[in-house]
Amino acid sequence: EVQLQASGGGLVQAGGFWRLSCAAFGFTWEDYTIGWFRQAPGKRREGVSCIVNRDGTTYYADSVKGRFTISSDSAKNTVYLQMNSLKPEDTALYSCAAENLPVVFTIDQAMGVLSDSDYWGQGTQVTVSS
Repeated sequence: EVQLQASGGGLVQAGGFWRLSCAAFGFTWEDYTIGWFRQAPGKRREGVSCIVNRDGTTYYADSVKGRFTISSDSAKNTVYLQMNSLKPEDTALYSCAAENLPVVFTIDQAMGVLSDSDYWGQGTQVTVSS
């Protein structure tokens, strides 16, 4: 059974950094793509970043490119989201999702598939104070 658990949310000042973790179990690691999404109150869910475990390819939304870094540790079955230069507009509930997707061509493709996945971790709140 595929299971994901997101953790690491907290309160951080603007300009600071924070790291989220997504522990994922129950599947063949290299066959899956894992992504992070976020949703702020009153706003639509936004795909933030994803990583293709088979080859380590990463994708980022324009809103976080250059500030966030996604990484994958197969030994720990964990995907991390390192968030730097945080802004108040990064405040949101962050969730991770996984899907059997060994090949990815575009972030839109990956995020579209992940959005429809049945495999989600619970959200973890990140609040960036100004």
